[in-house]
Amino acid sequence: MGRPSQPLLSRESIARTALELLEELGPQALTMRALAQRLGVRGASLYHHVASKDDLLDAALERINEDIDLGPLDDPRWREGIATYARGYRRVYLRHPHMIALVARRRVEADKALRGYDALIAALVRAGCTPAGAAEVAAALDYLVLGSALETFTAGFTRTPDGYRPAHPSLAAALEEAAAEPSGLPGLDDRGFETGLALLLDGLAARIQQGGPA
Repeated sequence: MGRPSQPLLSRESIARTALELLEELGPQALTMRALAQRLGVRGASLYHHVASKDDLLDAALERINEDIDLGPLDDPRWREGIATYARGYRRVYLRHPHMIALVARRRVEADKALRGYDALIAALVRAGCTPAGAAEVAAALDYLVLGSALETFTAGFTRTPDGYRPAHPSLAAALEEAAAEPSGLPGLDDRGFETGLALLLDGLAARIQQGGPA
């Protein structure tokens, strides 16, 4: 049997290639024409699988959501489960930081994304949150995870700590001590995320223990 003259296309293969193009060249490079060229097909072929650029972004988001593990949210130790889920969620978006800006204000329609939010809110309610409180915590967790995947705090400071003295002594001292940590300055972004996650979960645990509306 002869080989097909063109690569076999599917919604998933198109989404995967779109993500590769996006992360290699940035959001401005993600066009239907560039995607067709990368796949080695005519542009019209794409429209049998994705209806528009908007639909393409939905497909790419679906592909990303497939990699987010919801299993930890079933952990009866709610704090450990939510922390593990949040770390996994962040790892996925660290691989696709350019996607964050494209989807940050989009509607949530992908089934896996909706199931993820449903599972997170259910876990928070089991932990002792009200449904309204669970929605607030889910939003806060989104801000922490996606913000930390999009922004790098560390890369903003390109001088040595001494380079910030004497005009910014507190910053210089903080960077100096941060550099002395086992993971050094390169690990500051991860440590900052872990600090934010711990503070969020500490605050939530305190509210639940106090018996007030969490």
